[in-house]
Amino acid sequence: MGKISSGINSLDNLIDSLYVGDNVVWEVEAGTSSEIFVQDFIRQSFSENQNIIYVNFNKSPQSILQQIGVIPSKEKFVLLDCFTSGKGKNDRAFVKFYENSTDILGIKVESPGDISHFTTVINSMEDRFPGSRYIFDSLTGMQDLWGDENSTYKFFTYLCPRLYDLGTVAYWILEKDAHSQAFKANLRHITQAVLELYKRKDKLYIKALKLEGRHSREAFKPHPYEIEGRKISITQMRKEPFFDIGTKIKERRIKIGMSQKELADKVDLTPSFISQLENNQISPSLNSFIQICGALGVSLTEILEKKSEEEKWLIKREKVFSNLSIHENGMKGYRIVKNGNMSGMLVVLEPNAKIEKRFIPEEGKKLIHVLKGDVSVVIDNKEKILKSGDSVYLKEEVPSLWKNEGGDKAELLLLCS
Repeated sequence: MGKISSGINSLDNLIDSLYVGDNVVWEVEAGTSSEIFVQDFIRQSFSENQNIIYVNFNKSPQSILQQIGVIPSKEKFVLLDCFTSGKGKNDRAFVKFYENSTDILGIKVESPGDISHFTTVINSMEDRFPGSRYIFDSLTGMQDLWGDENSTYKFFTYLCPRLYDLGTVAYWILEKDAHSQAFKANLRHITQAVLELYKRKDKLYIKALKLEGRHSREAFKPHPYEIEGRKISITQMRKEPFFDIGTKIKERRIKIGMSQKELADKVDLTPSFISQLENNQISPSLNSFIQICGALGVSLTEILEKKSEEEKWLIKREKVFSNLSIHENGMKGYRIVKNGNMSGMLVVLEPNAKIEKRFIPEEGKKLIHVLKGDVSVVIDNKEKILKSGDSVYLKEEVPSLWKNEGGDKAELLLLCS
């Protein structure tokens, strides 16, 4: 999976960057400066020579340009204006933007309230500006113009998969308090990523509610961020014990003989949302979590508390992927266990990665087992191809080169004694 920078290093570190195909829904509270996250993404896209198509429903074209500031690559920026003929009602104050000389390509959508017409216009953008990245400034503004959540949701369920298939990245901004819990839950089911920005006691926080394809759960915890000179810095929090909420909800549901559909109906969510929640792919909002616990007849404390009797011999996948111990170009090593003379590590090689650095200890015996993918290894100047299920047992030898021969990630289990 190809990665794209958000333009904010600390955000990339937290969420493992943006992935090609990501539709990122931003659930934001007022006063959280979401526009700076958008501006940094735009600047990053310009630096990579990528087009930006900015679809505005909530603000006038002039306000958008003032907010973004200097646009160094004006030929790469397209403003698809749904405000002037929408909320702006073709007021003279907004229409005159198009009478003034500007290097920005502004396209005024004449009937943005006509969803069919708008869909035709947005689809034509890919033909005119192939490979563009998208900013939708307000799902809330869409809903205001189109009249109801259902119309907005249907449009999202159409365009989100289409943008994913095009291999682009799109930001969708949503005012979190302006929509129902059911609407937001349904969007989380369709999209690839959901990030929440909120404010508590004058402090700003960011938290992931969904991150498709990422192993680490760290981003699902609240992380404070600061803004200095329009530069965003996200603070990495001290790691806390992983609360396996999804598994506990699933265990309780099965115990009382309730199906996923029955639970979904009780709390006004979709069965797919419950499935993703039980697999720890998404996190519920506080309101949804309270409703789910109520439907299951269990207290919040029972779900949240860490089991004191948890088996010491059990190491969950989530814990492994939270213990990143090696991070080199094209390779990550996750510590499974290190106890006395025994150690175990999961090594993940990126597609076509070539690793010359010796990450395997020279001392002791080593067993390397290929869990996934095709990998070539050079030992004593001899190259061998290892396929899934193959192993290498070494007493004194140390590999001088590893290479992932496939187009997908390869996984190796390394045991040392």
